[in-house]
Amino acid sequence: MPASDSAIPPLPPYPGHDRGKWLSLIAGASALALAAGFGIGRATAGDDGSGPKLTTVKVGTTEANSDIWPIMQRLGKAEGLTIEPVSFSDYTQANPALSQGQIDLNLFQHLQFLGSYNVEAKQNLTPIGATVITPLPLYSKKHQKLNQIPAGGKIAIPNDATNQARALLVLQAAKLLTLKDGGNALSTPADIDKAASKVTVVPVDAAQTVASLPSVDGAIINNNFALDADLDPNKALFQDDPKSRNAEPYINVVVSRAEDKNNATYAKVVKIWHNPEVLAAKKKETKNTAVIIDRPAAELSKILQRLEKDIAAK
Repeated sequence: MPASDSAIPPLPPYPGHDRGKWLSLIAGASALALAAGFGIGRATAGDDGSGPKLTTVKVGTTEANSDIWPIMQRLGKAEGLTIEPVSFSDYTQANPALSQGQIDLNLFQHLQFLGSYNVEAKQNLTPIGATVITPLPLYSKKHQKLNQIPAGGKIAIPNDATNQARALLVLQAAKLLTLKDGGNALSTPADIDKAASKVTVVPVDAAQTVASLPSVDGAIINNNFALDADLDPNKALFQDDPKSRNAEPYINVVVSRAEDKNNATYAKVVKIWHNPEVLAAKKKETKNTAVIIDRPAAELSKILQRLEKDIAAK
């Protein structure tokens, strides 16, 4: 599905802790959006200009070309909706766009990413439905089994904060390293108990984890990069358990503004996402690696609140 024809003014990057500057830029971008005349949840006529009016729901995504969108759009019409994916090339843009009212929902992130945004930007975006967990796998070009990784072996891991912490938890679950106090979704390499660990880690840019495989004993590789590199998911040496508590921060979610969390129209979008046709398309495009998650919004909010508390205290 191509990106929306709506012109979205560029949003500012998300520069860590410089909150005052960032929020002032957001205000400026918001004014531009209003000037551009964004219509949220607007009613539109049928394709031929007649017939029942459809309610347009703009959904921010970083995967507007996914095979799920044409299916969701077709199913949406039966529910009185025009589902319009709005494409963002930068992960840092879709949450500010939702906060500003440029879009109605977004569907691109997991709870840990959402919690970090809410704390940093002092926002309260809210999960209204779960979609998937994509396991984070460990691959190797040198070894065929986990127990073949030698003591003192080197494992490449993504160096961005969210994926780095998750990678460390994966390696701990694989019994390749030990984190002080058990670790959590905010762990860093400084939290590794070196004396109790079998391997050392080599942080690299997530996009370089595949390229690092020939020079290390293994690499934790995000699923999208692994699929792009045609790595066989069945040959991963290990991956995290989507049913474990440690995986909860990485549940991908449909997100709304807090005041819209009980919006019946937006609830239809979540229901449509869980239609068997959409689920089948999602599994196919991820080579059956995506694990479907269907948990109540109230549970998702409790997990988010726990994460936000930990992030704020860090």
